[in-house]
Amino acid sequence: MDRIDHKILAILNEDGRISNVDLARRAGLSPTPCQLRVKRLIEKKYILGFKAVLNAEKLERSHIAFVEVKLNQTNQKTLNAFNDAVRKIPQIEQCHLIAGSFDYLLKVRTADINEYRKFLGEILSTFPEVLSTSTNVSMEAVKEDLMSAKTSASI
Repeated sequence: MDRIDHKILAILNEDGRISNVDLARRAGLSPTPCQLRVKRLIEKKYILGFKAVLNAEKLERSHIAFVEVKLNQTNQKTLNAFNDAVRKIPQIEQCHLIAGSFDYLLKVRTADINEYRKFLGEILSTFPEVLSTSTNVSMEAVKEDLMSAKTSASI
């Protein structure tokens, strides 16, 4: 990966629907080499896909809670069962296995605190081996970006 690859990634992160001609112009390349670089970045899995960024407020999913989950046990069977349960729940936007004082950190999106409370009581509490949960409610999303400082600074 060189400076131009980093620049291409940063541009695509801002606008995944940019035309190849515009991407090439902004990256300082002609269209064919730019297209080849993007193809290589996809093949090497620097780019995993393209998606729309949805408006959570319009979709009534603007309430964000980060939930710390502690399990009764952490053997592989229990972890697999928990992972399988998480993958089926649309309110859970992200799930991370954590090394620390709890086992998982979940990012949960709901319409409001009432819907979150229902999610907690009727869904999450029924998951396999959940011992306890602790909820932290987001007051404001200050930054949500996958690009690293290194990539952004390389532009």
